[in-house]
Amino acid sequence: MNVLAIGAHPDDIEILCAGTLALYKQQGHNVFMAVATDGGAGSPTLSRSETAEIRRREQEKSCAILGAELIWMGFEDEWLFDDRPTRTRFLDAIRQADPDVIFVHSPNDYLSDHRISGQIAVDCRIPATIRLVETSLGEITRVPHIFFMDNVSGLDFEPEHYVDISSVIETKEEMLKAHDSQNNWTREIFDEDLSALMKRLSSFRGLPIGSHYAEGFRSLRTYPLNDPMALLPKNVK
Repeated sequence: MNVLAIGAHPDDIEILCAGTLALYKQQGHNVFMAVATDGGAGSPTLSRSETAEIRRREQEKSCAILGAELIWMGFEDEWLFDDRPTRTRFLDAIRQADPDVIFVHSPNDYLSDHRISGQIAVDCRIPATIRLVETSLGEITRVPHIFFMDNVSGLDFEPEHYVDISSVIETKEEMLKAHDSQNNWTREIFDEDLSALMKRLSSFRGLPIGSHYAEGFRSLRTYPLNDPMALLPKNVK
C-alpha cells in the first residue's frame, strides 16, 4: 500500500502517527510524509527564514530515520488558507503519493493550520481522482480512506481505532527528537518536553487496549466508505 500522512508543521506527524507509520514501513508499505507549512514561526530568537531552513533539515532527518519520502509544501507557518494555490498543492501531494490511506489533522484540533490542512486534504480526496481537475500531476485512480489523527492533549477526541505502537515507540521518539529546534522552542514557550508529551498521550491511548503505547484515530465517514480495519497496519509484537 501507499500511505500518506499530512501534517501542518514539521513534527506534527511524528507526535500523532509516527508509530503507525513505522509499523506500515516494517510491513513493506510505502510511506509519504507531507508537511504543509515551513515551520518558520517556531523560534523565540531566529528569523522566519532561518527557522524554516532549520526545520526543513530536521524534517528531512526524521523522514530518513523512517525511510519515508518527504513532500514539502512550504507554505508560511500560521498563514495557511484554503485558496486555489493551496488546494492545488495539496492535490499534487495526494497525486504524488497515490495513497490507499491518508492521515490528517482532526477538525477539532487546537491550531488553525492543523484544522485547515486537515479540511483541505479531506476536500481534495475525491477531486484528486478527477481528470479535469487539472494540476501538474495526473489524476489518481482510487479514492483514499482518510483517518483523523488525535490531538496533542487528547481533548474531545474519542478514537474509533487504536494501533498498538509499543514495539516501535523508540523509532517514534527518535523521529521526534530529530526536531531539536522545536523541542527547544516548546521548552521555552510552554515549559514542555515534546518526547514527554508524546509519551503521555501514547500511554493514555494504550490504556483502553491494554498496551504500553498506542495511537488513536477516527475515520472520515463520507462516501465512498472503505474498511478501515483492513487498511491499518497489523501490530508487530
